[in-house]
Amino acid sequence: MFHGAITALITPFSNNQLDEDALRRMVRWQIDSGINGLVPVGTTGESPTLSEAEHKRVVEITVEETNKAVPVIAGAGSNNPIEAVEYSNFATQAGADATLHVAGYYNRPNQRGLFAHYEHVHNNTELPIILYNIPPRSVVGLEVATLAELAKLERIVGVKDATGDLTRPIRERALINKPFSFLSGDDVTCVAYNVGGGNGCISVSANIAPAQVVELHRLCREGKFVEAAALQDKLFALHASLFLEPNPAGAKYALSLLGLCSEEARFPMMPLEQSSKAAIRTAMQHLDLL
Repeated sequence: MFHGAITALITPFSNNQLDEDALRRMVRWQIDSGINGLVPVGTTGESPTLSEAEHKRVVEITVEETNKAVPVIAGAGSNNPIEAVEYSNFATQAGADATLHVAGYYNRPNQRGLFAHYEHVHNNTELPIILYNIPPRSVVGLEVATLAELAKLERIVGVKDATGDLTRPIRERALINKPFSFLSGDDVTCVAYNVGGGNGCISVSANIAPAQVVELHRLCREGKFVEAAALQDKLFALHASLFLEPNPAGAKYALSLLGLCSEEARFPMMPLEQSSKAAIRTAMQHLDLL
């Protein structure tokens, strides 16, 4: 169900309030650009600093504007399984197609604890679940064996892998015996991840260059990895510049240059340094985005 270029959507603000018009505009632009899926209220969507009402409203708007044109994978993760279930059940009510769940940050559970967390969410919700494995942010990570055990649960159908370990899709595919979405969480290494058996990426850069990221993953699906690598080289400066400072400040500045939203991020994300802005602008110009 989930493959190709899937955008980790930013959440646009205006005067520290959710900019609903900008969000609708961005979702329509993504769909018109051929995107394969959308992820609202993930890390790039600044979920940690959204209120409950804002979180739910972003999901509602994304589902409304998408209107089933592409899958919506709603961020619903929490280190509190009760909250994760609540956000998951709201996503069901709103009409999302799946949920994305991060591992238990701050609590630092062991592998048994991670399994118990995800099993609880699975058993108390209805939508397909994508596991989000990102040890650099959550400190703890799902080991290959734990992920394979979780994949035995009916509605755990994929992983967003931001471990940086490009052997993961190879080792995980050897243990998972059902249709499963192996999605990279890193634009820079996504081609190599796909060579190892991945089938897409939940992408930050797709906020800014959706058509190019869609094309890259089309090439990967067709096994044209030489052409995909060449396009990846062209996109590298954009990928790198967007992460010169903490995400999503870079993506929001780039989107402001496209006139899609303001560059405003919510504290503690800070405005970009001028040097970072210059690098982003140059990268976008080289891709003929400006």
